[in-house]
Amino acid sequence: MSLTKTFSNRPRRVAIAAGLAVVACPLAQARAADPYEGEEAAIPATANFDTGRFGGIRQKLSDWDVMVGAGAIYAPKFEGSDEFELVPIPMVSATFGRLTVDPGGLSVDVLNSNGFKFLVKGGYDMGGGRDEDDSDHLKGLGDIDAGAVIGAQLSYELGPVELYASVDKTIGGSDGLLGEVGANVSHHYDRFIFSAGASATIADDNHMESYFGVTAAQSARSGLRQYEASAGLKRFDIEASVTYMATENWVIRGQAGVGFLTGDAKDSPIVQNDVQPSTMLIVGYKF
Repeated sequence: MSLTKTFSNRPRRVAIAAGLAVVACPLAQARAADPYEGEEAAIPATANFDTGRFGGIRQKLSDWDVMVGAGAIYAPKFEGSDEFELVPIPMVSATFGRLTVDPGGLSVDVLNSNGFKFLVKGGYDMGGGRDEDDSDHLKGLGDIDAGAVIGAQLSYELGPVELYASVDKTIGGSDGLLGEVGANVSHHYDRFIFSAGASATIADDNHMESYFGVTAAQSARSGLRQYEASAGLKRFDIEASVTYMATENWVIRGQAGVGFLTGDAKDSPIVQNDVQPSTMLIVGYKF
């Protein structure tokens, strides 16, 4: 499972999502609460590894599965920006049986059987929203507040391939609804795990109008033409990553991807570049 899908979306949101392993992009995007869930089973059982620690995807109810770490992401300043910035990434998460907790909220595995997994999640979109101070191009558009988020995801794993569909509702801020469908594939070799994925994101009217629409008042303040953004397909994303299990505890992950804005998002006067590349490097310690 990818650390984050839409990590080329809004950098602050994605930095939190990537670092805390909360699921937009993304970036892009995140989806599993544990960023290395599903990859642990691929770790080779050599003398250098604790097979009891890494032997299974699921943890016993009596065991906490804790990950801490840090890194950085280089991504557009806002979704559709042609300017980039380097953003630090904090990371901390803990799993207890079916429950995963991190500063962004919690997720619960409701079903995990025969390759199918269904989880529900809730919390606060800590890095969400958008500030007009992020870029001179946003002056006059006003701020978009962050909000609480509730969502669900259904996935199916068939060998190295995972297919998934998810939905997330923001309460407050944009009050938007996002849907995502995609696929990931991974392969391990020695201590390396190679992964790649592709996905499509659909957004409702609230999300599209908040992030890509320009009202008459905003047009007068910003100088951008008035624009109405409607619900529909917002973007496609592709990504690739390499994870290196340096020891039984230390994990190093590099990831790169690119998002392609489409439809009303692509045509918005707010968007300076509809191609949104980004890269990320993160180092984690698993207890």
